[in-house]
Amino acid sequence: MGDPYGLRRVVRPKGALPQQAEVLDPHLPLGPDELSIEVERLNVDAASFRQLAQEAKGDAQRISTRVAEIVRARGKMHNPVTGSGGMLIGRVVGPEHPAAAELKAGDRIATLVSLTLTPLVLQEIERVQPRAERLDVRGRAILFATGLWARLPEDLPEAVALAVLDVCGAPAWVARLARPGERVLVLGAGKSGSLACAQARRNGAHVTALDYRPDAPRALVHEGLADAAISVDATQPLEVYARAQQAGLYDLVVNCASVPGTEMGSILAARDGGEVLFFSMATSFTAAALGAEGVGKDVRLTIGNGYARGHAELALELVRSTPALQRLFAARVG
Repeated sequence: MGDPYGLRRVVRPKGALPQQAEVLDPHLPLGPDELSIEVERLNVDAASFRQLAQEAKGDAQRISTRVAEIVRARGKMHNPVTGSGGMLIGRVVGPEHPAAAELKAGDRIATLVSLTLTPLVLQEIERVQPRAERLDVRGRAILFATGLWARLPEDLPEAVALAVLDVCGAPAWVARLARPGERVLVLGAGKSGSLACAQARRNGAHVTALDYRPDAPRALVHEGLADAAISVDATQPLEVYARAQQAGLYDLVVNCASVPGTEMGSILAARDGGEVLFFSMATSFTAAALGAEGVGKDVRLTIGNGYARGHAELALELVRSTPALQRLFAARVG
């Protein structure tokens, strides 16, 4: 029988899927439905990298050491504090993954499944790039039969493509939820937030960007990716609510913040009958569900699935057709 979910690589607890597992075994012989990848770069998700950087007090060598410790102990890059990981870029080694008909040895791909379920061995961490939340590495990873991937586009810089693919679920879900004429608030003006703003505007919504850094949302307005900017700490729900009331509560709130404690600000900023999309690895389901109930807020709470059919193509095309996004991503990760 095949093993499309990679269950045989779970060390403990037995019966868990690889993402929920505490430890994976990346050293087992390659299975008939697994793809071996020579890893070149790890793109750590924003919440996880922020936590690692804070723990290491911003020291790149300490970040490198901590990542190596996590991978060695768990057989995958699964941050034990945030529960998140990221994604990778590498070259196909082989052999008989279901994608074998489309890929050949040497092809460069990005995985579109989390590092939290990807068996990984690191030989060396060559460089930590804090601004890009990226690590240049030498290693080997395994992609299961159910694992999603994307061939690296030739018409975009590699660093830009990697950063876009890391958060490509955000604009895909916004494309489904934002409607013409609606008022949309996006919390967080980083990678996923800028894509969410651009997609909401493309859908015909009026978009407000919110970030604690004054320059970040203003830059989105300046580049034509948002209509209005708010500078406020999203972990202060009453401050967010006050600013939202001034402008009018929102039909859709998209939470792309990379810090915990932003659930209630998002919920209070939405109108009754509105919707909040949580596209953040720092989201607490308990805080969101019980918090909304506690303030008597009748809003739909949606957890942003990192996968949506066609998400990679949608996000890459959005960047290709939006020079402002190209400039913002190049400035961030170049």
